[in-house]
Amino acid sequence: MFDRATRATATTDTAAPDVLVPEEVDVVARVGALPVDLQATAVIANVWRAAQEARNQLERQVLRPEGLSWGGFSLLFNLWVWGPMETRALAASMGCARASISSLCDTLERGGLVERRGDPSDRRLVCVGLTDPGQSTIEHVFPRFNAGESRLVAGMSADERELLATLLRRLVHSVREVTDQ
Repeated sequence: MFDRATRATATTDTAAPDVLVPEEVDVVARVGALPVDLQATAVIANVWRAAQEARNQLERQVLRPEGLSWGGFSLLFNLWVWGPMETRALAASMGCARASISSLCDTLERGGLVERRGDPSDRRLVCVGLTDPGQSTIEHVFPRFNAGESRLVAGMSADERELLATLLRRLVHSVREVTDQ
């Protein structure tokens, strides 16, 4: 993947998946002579780049017109899929700090989309759930969000999508194994 000919070129052409993206050319120029695992860098950096690009597109095209941030949508989606959750569990599920959950809940609660309730057995715990308008909002927004997801992967065949999903699942499991050690 990182042969000398490939290092010198970059493209945004989706028909040339083996050619580096422009950012990779700069990274390889900087670290290519070091005794590092360039393939690991390519995998992680491109996962990150792809996730950021997808997030930016979906936020701009789908969520902002609906008055939602990425975090707000993620919180609504988590509650829609798994039901009411304690704020610590919600933070863990979303991969963010409890303070972020609190801030997101403040905004969504003002909009009437979620409600917080104290735990009767432990007043330190707070449970968050969707309101009826919150349920309606996520049920309205998710199909549009999914249509955006479909547009983002339209340049891939069904087999390529399945292979990528499988490889990304394997990466998620691998990351979790390293984290658990």
